[in-house]
Amino acid sequence: MKIGFDNEKYLKMQSQHIRERISTFDNKLYLEFGGKLFDDYHASRVLPGFEPDSKLRMLMQLSDQAEIVIVISALDIDKNKVRGDLGITYDLDVLRLIDEFTARGLYVGSVCITQYSGQEGADTFRKHLEKLGIRVYIHYTIPGYPSNTSLIVSDDGYGKNDYIETSRPLVIVTAPGPGSGKMAVCLSQLYHEYKRGISAGYAKFETFPIWNIPLKHPVNLAYEAATADLNDVNMIDPFHLEAYGETTVNYNRDVEIFPVLQAMFEKIIGECPYKSPTDMGVNMAGNCIFDDEACQEASRQEIIRRYYKSMNALVSGTGKEDEVFKIELLLKQAHATLEERKVVPAAMETEARTGAPAAALELPNGKIVCGKTSDLLGASSALLLNALKELAGIDHEHHVISPDALRPIQELKTSYLGSKNPRLHSDETLIALSISAASNEEAGLALKQIVNLKGCQAHTSVMLSSVDIQAFRKLGIELTCEPKFEKEKKYL
Repeated sequence: MKIGFDNEKYLKMQSQHIRERISTFDNKLYLEFGGKLFDDYHASRVLPGFEPDSKLRMLMQLSDQAEIVIVISALDIDKNKVRGDLGITYDLDVLRLIDEFTARGLYVGSVCITQYSGQEGADTFRKHLEKLGIRVYIHYTIPGYPSNTSLIVSDDGYGKNDYIETSRPLVIVTAPGPGSGKMAVCLSQLYHEYKRGISAGYAKFETFPIWNIPLKHPVNLAYEAATADLNDVNMIDPFHLEAYGETTVNYNRDVEIFPVLQAMFEKIIGECPYKSPTDMGVNMAGNCIFDDEACQEASRQEIIRRYYKSMNALVSGTGKEDEVFKIELLLKQAHATLEERKVVPAAMETEARTGAPAAALELPNGKIVCGKTSDLLGASSALLLNALKELAGIDHEHHVISPDALRPIQELKTSYLGSKNPRLHSDETLIALSISAASNEEAGLALKQIVNLKGCQAHTSVMLSSVDIQAFRKLGIELTCEPKFEKEKKYL
């Protein structure tokens, strides 16, 4: 992928801008972090050159000033809400985040459980955290939030919440996912700080939408596609336009809530330090794009991937038509077509030629390789082997895994493990390849190429099983699937 984003410039500019924002307040800033602090693969896909852990590396430059508060909603704990990209519940992700931050030398001060109203799951999680030596604070549901500012900014509103004890000038407020209550935590803290005579400040760090590029720029459209389930809509910030005569981009939720925030700030500190939602932000990503066309093309590809994801969810019964319709509109606005994803026509042509499910993958050099269904291997397994052979320079007629080695695995699956499908899944194929590498030199050469699959694009002519999808995810392959079941199967 052609690089279009200067990551090193971003790290320097972003950390400096946050330092400047801290200094404008009483050396105490609550910084709400939207999106992912690390593993931000969406940003790395639409801003080629952006490293998935860029924001974390930027914070590490501020590690002596910063501490982290992780926020999780009691409602999400109670309903076992799952992170779609990782497949783990939000409460488990809190523990994962603590481990990750601590391993990087960042200080996690506490966890705050929000929207609490006596949920049993939240009580259990709190006890578990406390046994691990982690400080836990509770914030309660406030009637009429966020409109009833008189109640919210009072001793019966924010005043009822636990005051989160912090010790550093920069407090990063983050969460496993959206809707956790990060902003409410920040404002509650401001209320408590001002009662203690500390003029603390608030700012927001959202990577997307990028405020200083056009509203309909593909990078911003890709953000709308990524949040189609939240019904977020990018829009011109009317408050910024009125205050400064400058056109900037924000999104509907921040624009809608800004008058309420203004009222809250006025009640807490006497005046609002910001004239617009854009003013609250500290994101410098737009200043670090150096090849706009590369970022536009990467973003168009992301919207196509999001379309296939939404269609798969709809066919599986977990998606909504409205999401599909929205992303279809975004495709038109970005002037993108499905055929621009090169692996799509390649996979469909192979299926039409063979009469069975097929798959295609684009290698780092741009070459397309395909996989077809056979008696021994499914299309995705065949695709991986063909890709590894191509990368290793191995003749495609050579077997890197002996058919005699595959048949006993098939017998184990069907005769002893109860599987109706004798073909090997992707992970089983890779395990067989690793075993073959002990005695087959070419298998060893192919195995060493696995690292080069990361970032490759792939498409299959049918929806894959969760096992195969997980294997592609672990390999770092960007996978899309045609929204149809193989042989009309409804359970994979």
